[in-house]
Order: sequence, then structure tokens, then C-alpha cells
Amino acid sequence: MKVKKEKLLEIIKELDSIIVKMNGDEQKFKDTFDNVHPYHEKSAQNLVNYISFRSFDVRLIQKQLKNLGLTRFANAQGHIKASVLTIRYLLGLAVAENEKEILAKQWSIKKGEKLLKSNTKNLLGVTQQDRRVRIMVTQPKESAEDYELVRQMIEEGMDCARINCAHDSPEIWTKIISNVKKAANELNTEVKVAMDLAGPKIRTGAIVPGPKVLRCKPKKDDYGKVMEPGRIMLVPESQYDPQPNTIPISSGDVQKLQSGQVLTLVDARSKARQIRIINREGLSVEGEIQHTIYFEPGLVLNGTSDKILEFTIGNLPTKENALILKNGDELWIKKETVLGSPAKFSENKELIEPAIISCQTPEVFGYVTVGDRIFFDDGKIAGRITEIDEMLFKVNITSARENGSKLRAEKGINFPDSQLGFSGLTPKDRNDLVFVAKNADIVNFSFVNKPEDVQDLYSELDKLGALDKLGIILKIETQYGYENLTPIILEAMKSENIGVMIARGDLAIETGWENIGQIQQEILSICGAAHIPVIWATQVLENLAKSGLPSRSEITDATTALKAECVMLNKGPYITKAITLLSTILSKMETSQNKEESMLPKLGGVVSG
Repeated sequence: MKVKKEKLLEIIKELDSIIVKMNGDEQKFKDTFDNVHPYHEKSAQNLVNYISFRSFDVRLIQKQLKNLGLTRFANAQGHIKASVLTIRYLLGLAVAENEKEILAKQWSIKKGEKLLKSNTKNLLGVTQQDRRVRIMVTQPKESAEDYELVRQMIEEGMDCARINCAHDSPEIWTKIISNVKKAANELNTEVKVAMDLAGPKIRTGAIVPGPKVLRCKPKKDDYGKVMEPGRIMLVPESQYDPQPNTIPISSGDVQKLQSGQVLTLVDARSKARQIRIINREGLSVEGEIQHTIYFEPGLVLNGTSDKILEFTIGNLPTKENALILKNGDELWIKKETVLGSPAKFSENKELIEPAIISCQTPEVFGYVTVGDRIFFDDGKIAGRITEIDEMLFKVNITSARENGSKLRAEKGINFPDSQLGFSGLTPKDRNDLVFVAKNADIVNFSFVNKPEDVQDLYSELDKLGALDKLGIILKIETQYGYENLTPIILEAMKSENIGVMIARGDLAIETGWENIGQIQQEILSICGAAHIPVIWATQVLENLAKSGLPSRSEITDATTALKAECVMLNKGPYITKAITLLSTILSKMETSQNKEESMLPKLGGVVSG
């Protein structure tokens, strides 16, 4: 194909500008390269080269190179300068002998690919299956006692066992790790243990408790006709464990209750109701009901045998309460620990006081500003901060369900516009690190926002003598962390075995659902340039793990994990089924797909210094 000389000169001119930028930034970051671990020196340089490259919009060059049958740089992040210089050389114009020498000294394409594979193996271990992508699985509490469950996870393809320090205790963690190591040894394979530091989870505080009432009902059709009686269990107060449709009663003469007997009561709504006994085991009896019953402590159940029987409903747990929020409502977020409460109205339905709830991380008050967006409960409710004072800030609700959305206690809060500068290490994290340093292979570091957070973690690990022993995975889950990704990685490179986890759930809320696809791709590209493995996390095959049936979109989502080096599955009753399917998908897809080709506009959001 004949190409006009002017077109080639245009491409060469643009490539020369990129090369000049790369060389200049290499000099700017020279001190940084000197401070990283020697193992990462070339990777750090390549990362800076890639950020320099992505400061240009190269989509037009990509199209022009495609027409010439040359590389489009789409998968060149691991060896970017070598690729640019190679194309510059192959265009065949004004290439001097000394430029050939420069090209020969660059990181080779093959070496960049080999280094990523090596780093992945060092951090996440060797895969037991015939596939490139590893599988990390969050361990449920049951893994502490159920050895066969752990063994089955490994047999189906688990390469790395994840333990979340936000849950359970060191005693439980110890048992889980023991079962993982025992099963891996018996199966003659390697399974890494990764432990998540909980980090400063920003959540809503407690809410005034609801009433002590329990509703039990029969199953009805669309016309309200009873299709199947409701079932309830009446158990002695001394044996009561709060469960659905289980009611504590005074023991009385329970042993005299037999199948077929009927108990009568007036429920919490003053409705006359009946319970027919259908079975008894010891002092616990099972009954069925034909109408909805609202139970509350102190209600009396009456029955007859050879004498009048009387039982009293014992103490019931309080119902979880929630604040109902609609578009346009005002919500006050309190700095002090107070019980949240719904909005208060006068008899004329005039607002007396807006709904109130506290924030469990009062440090955020030092970083939020008026106009900042705020999201609750995985983005289900959204608002903007309208006013701030020393002890509270006010939020105008901008997105909620038409009939109102429920905001409960212990729900996550996200501040995508607020540069939360407090440390990612909490006192609990520092305490948990003592256990992690002794028992884990990898520490997953939550809430990484800036290089100083990495410095803080490394300082703690150094005190524990574990800095050179543990692999480190940085969880990118905030807008601020994403924007600081390059300096965070460069700081992390002071240690040898590192990786990045894309925490897609929180990150999507922070950066916007409409942006998460592009942001995921950018994180993958930047990590590829640094030759460090990526863990693809949050809600992969979640429906399958929880219900036993995957959605079609979940299958498609699982295939995109081929862009990463590891996929994380969360726990669920059908977790082994999810592992089996994911391992099969990854193995089959790897035969026809590796890293996905993409177009490269100017890199947005991620700073270069």
C-alpha cells in the first residue's frame, strides 16, 4: 500500500513528541527510581513511560498504524517505550544509527510479558489448574470447622484463600488457615492465604430501635386466599434463640400440649387469633396459623386439656428500624455518637426536625465541604452536603425511590468528591497486622488513598519484621485512590511482591456507574505498565454463589476477568459451584483470548506525580 510521505511524517512527529516527553519524565522521576526496590526499577521506569505516553491522545495514530499493518499499542503497556521506538524505527524515516542503539537498550516486549507472569507467580502462587488467571475465594466462618468444604474449594480450583479481618476473630482465622494448609498439603498444591485489613469503614450509626414485635403469616394467593398455613415454633424462654417464626413462651404446662389442640390469643393489633398444635418435641411445640398474627412480649396464649392452660409470650428482639428518605428531604449527619431518628412532624404535618443519623468515622468531618456528593448503602441513596458546622453537616437527598428509600444502621457511606486524608490504618488494623504478619502470605490493604498510606503500612510491617516476607495487595476503592494510583504504585514498589485489587463496588459508587468501565480499563493498563498483577473483585458470580443460579450478565462479567491476573469470589452457600464454573470459563476462554485490545484516548483522572 502506498502511503503519502506527509502522513508518515505526521506520525513520526507525534511519536517524537511522545519520546521527548518520556525522556523528560524519566529525568524528573530519577530519584523515585533510585528509591524503589531494585527488582522494580525497570518496571517503575516503564510505568512512568506509560503515563507519559497516555498524556497524549493517540487514537488517530492507532488508526493510521492499523492501516499500515503495524501495532496499535493497545497491549503495549508492559513495554511501552520499546514499542514506540520500534514503530518510530520501522517507519524508516530519519532514523540515525544512535537511535538503533537506544532501541536495543529498551525493555524488550517479551521480557515485559515474562516479568508480569513472574510477579504474579511470586505474589499469588502457582495455579493448580491449566489456566493463567488465579481464583481468590473469601472464606466463610464455616471454613473453621468444615474441613471438607475447604478441601472441596481447593479441588474445584481455589488458588488463594481470603480472610476478611472485619469479621470473626483470631481463633476462627487460625482454624481456617489450618484447614487451608492441611487440605493444600493433602492435595499436593499451593494455596496462598490473603488477609484483608478492615480499614476505616465509613458507616451509618445506630438508629433508635423499633418495636418488639414479630409478624407470622400464612402463604396466600393473589386474591388473599390461604394456600398454605403459616408455621411457627413455640419454645421455652430458656431455650429461645431468635429465629424466623420462633416465639419464646413461659414453660407452664407445655408437656400437656398435643397435636390437634388449639391455643387462642388476642394479638398486638387486638385481633382474635388461633394456633393449632401439629407437633411437639420435648418442651417445644410446632403450630400452624390461618391468619396473620403480630406477637409481642406479654401476650397471653390460652388452651385447655384437663385444666386451663395459660402461656405468656417472653421477650422478643427489637425490630431493626430505618429512616425513610425521599427526594428533597433533609438529613442531618451527626459527628457525635447518637441514636438516629426519623424526621419529626407537628400535628399539622409541618417539619419540626429532619431525620438524624451519626457517622461512625467522625474524622470525615475534617475533609468534607459544601457541595460534595454523598452516597449511602452502595449508592441506593444519594445527596449533596448543603451546610456544615462543628458537630454536624446537612444533606439534601437528591436520589431515592419514589415512595422513599430505607436507610438503616451499619450501611456504607461514600464521599466521592471529598479527599479523605486520614490514614488507611486503624488501631484495629495495627493490632490485626500482628496476626497477619505471623500467619498470612499476603496482606490486602484497604482504603489506600495516597502514597503516605503505603508508607504507614510499610512502617508497621517493618516493625514486625514482615516487610520482606508478606505480599501486599493495594485495594483501590475510592476516587482519591484512583487519582493517586501512579504515585501509590511507585511508593509500593519499595517492596518486592505487590499487586492491586480493583474493588469495583465502592469504586463504581465513588467514580460513577457511567465511568467504572473506563476506569477499570485504565487501572488494568497502568498496572500492566508496572508489571504488577491485578485482582478483579466484587460481585463476580455473586448470584450463583448465593442462590445457586447465575445470571446471564454474571457469565459475561466473569469472562472480562481475563483482563486481570486473579478473580475474587465472595462467600455463599453455593461457593464451590461458583468456583467450578469460574475455573471452567477461565480455562476455556484463555485458549482464544488474552489481554483485550483497546483504543487509547488521553488518560483521564490519574495523576503522574
